[in-house]
Amino acid sequence: MLFYFYPMVTIIPFQPQHAAVFKSLNLYWLDQYNLTEPADLAVLDNPVATILDTGGFIYLAQLNGEIVGSAALINEHAGIYELAKMAVGPAHHGKGISKLLLEKCLEAAKNVGAVKIILYSNSQLKAALKLYEKYGFTYVPVTGSPFETADIKMELSLRP
Repeated sequence: MLFYFYPMVTIIPFQPQHAAVFKSLNLYWLDQYNLTEPADLAVLDNPVATILDTGGFIYLAQLNGEIVGSAALINEHAGIYELAKMAVGPAHHGKGISKLLLEKCLEAAKNVGAVKIILYSNSQLKAALKLYEKYGFTYVPVTGSPFETADIKMELSLRP
């Protein structure tokens, strides 16, 4: 893992007491880009039922006791997981925290035998798209999206 940007950042698993900060971090960026949709709110209002109880994972970036970032893996079906709800608070952008969260999600997906990770995004999110490209995600046609504003779909095969 890359800890040279913020040596005090730790990636921790989500606990129910983190629900409010998880929602707040994600609504900040969604609202900033005018992307908040009912599908987002369904997940953010009940992350335990919509992500964890269905076999997914949520990880949080913690810095000096403060939650500053999040990322989730939603279990879609048959070894396919959706990378979702990746957010880093504005005061911590550009510090490598998204990389730490993404690496933790990739590790978790591999540990449960996932064969593919998909994600839905929007072309406005240039920095996020560059990060996904760097980690080997490729663009595919946008199909099956629960989001009206998703104009990008990417996937990463985890098979050798």
